[in-house]
Amino acid sequence: MKFKLASGLIFCVILGLALSVSVGVSFGADDAHGGEGAHHGHGVDGAKLPIWSIVPFVGILLSIAILPLVLDSHFLVHHGGKMSLVWALAFAIPYLIAFQGEAFYDILHIYLIDYIPFIILLWGLFTVAGGILVRGTLRGTPLVNTLLLLIGTAIASWVGTTGASMLLIRPLIRANAYRQNKIHLVIFFIFLVSNIGGSLTPLGDPPLFLGFLHNVPFFWTTTALFPHMLFISVILIALFFVIDTFMFKREGGVVPDDGTNEPIRVDGLFNLVFLLGIVAAVLMSGSFKWGEINIFGVHVYWQNITRDVLIVVMGLLSLRFTPFTGELRQANEFSWEPIEEVAKVFAGIFMTIIPALAILKAGENGALRGLIGAIKEPMHYFWITGILSSFLDNAPTYLTFFNTALGKLHLTEAAIPEILSGQLTGPEHLEFVKLLTAISVGAVFMGANTYIGNAPNFMVKAIAEQSGIRMPSFFGYMIWSVVILVPLFVIVTFVFL
Repeated sequence: MKFKLASGLIFCVILGLALSVSVGVSFGADDAHGGEGAHHGHGVDGAKLPIWSIVPFVGILLSIAILPLVLDSHFLVHHGGKMSLVWALAFAIPYLIAFQGEAFYDILHIYLIDYIPFIILLWGLFTVAGGILVRGTLRGTPLVNTLLLLIGTAIASWVGTTGASMLLIRPLIRANAYRQNKIHLVIFFIFLVSNIGGSLTPLGDPPLFLGFLHNVPFFWTTTALFPHMLFISVILIALFFVIDTFMFKREGGVVPDDGTNEPIRVDGLFNLVFLLGIVAAVLMSGSFKWGEINIFGVHVYWQNITRDVLIVVMGLLSLRFTPFTGELRQANEFSWEPIEEVAKVFAGIFMTIIPALAILKAGENGALRGLIGAIKEPMHYFWITGILSSFLDNAPTYLTFFNTALGKLHLTEAAIPEILSGQLTGPEHLEFVKLLTAISVGAVFMGANTYIGNAPNFMVKAIAEQSGIRMPSFFGYMIWSVVILVPLFVIVTFVFL
């Protein structure tokens, strides 16, 4: 096994170095003097970038999907950071050589503006939710299980899909410890709590938070996506109840009495104060303008820095009052492993996505002009964003097509608040509202199609397997999503888009 893992890493290193050379040659061919005109404050023009430049991005995402299957199911836990670093360097080295200051600006910009706030929010929600423990005797009947999924779906938009998943997945598993068939419980949990339930606010799902960072008003998604979210959630919850009832009756339909009858209670509820603190910090950053600081040409707003500091403080306070080694977190089986895995892998994803964002933002002047030209209607954006979100992780995919829509309609981020509030009502403005709705729904909903579609999917799968549930393989899980979710997405297309 160690030989296979070593072979996989060596393969990544060799392929990464080879691509580093080839991408560097492509950069040089397109803009041999790209670095000479580099200056702080402006990134590389996407029209200059060759299609080769997105190969490391595709490479890291294929590695995430394939290497755990062919090498070891725990590959990403133990070696995800190394794999991520290889692909990141395969892109960054030739990019910096070819474009120098402009490339440095792009890299610094995506980490300061997107990656760091993204990871801080995930860490804050993960940490605070890990200090809240649901105790008591829960019996995993169809009604109880449906109620848990309903609660998780309802709160996911306000505590984050990560927070809701970490809060409820273990109580769901403990309640159904006696059940023989448990796979469907975790799969529907991923569908609803880890993905679709997070549709209504930027706190709910990472792609919507990235939209918030790029001027989408906080409560716009609450009104714009609520009909889509309600429609598909009701159908999925009803379908789950039918399936779980069938499974329960097939197992005998009897809940064994283990002699315990502990009342249901929630410990660590004071962590809700810290959770509200995170919500307030995010709302504050979207409500105030306190000026900016220039970091090597990247303009970072003080209100955003304050938000991130407050989120970290909330997480630290949660750890202070519910310590990592304390009884509550131990009973919750809390560990840093899931968030560490996400942070390492996403560091590489955000690095390598830079050229894809730039090329797509260049619109019909970029190397993907054919794809841009083919994507016209909201339903096109829904499906292309959704399909790619299934395999490329929905946060960077959302950001990619968010920029595509802006470039296609020749709009700027600065105009987004006025567009979404209805102050600007030109044809291109109304079209952007439709496209952004389609992109948002596609990214959030179809992130449920695979294990790699959304960060909490990874975490829930790992926790279920640690608890002894033998989860389906990558493609085994997809059989469930293709059979159940894809037909519903087709209906959403015709009803709403």
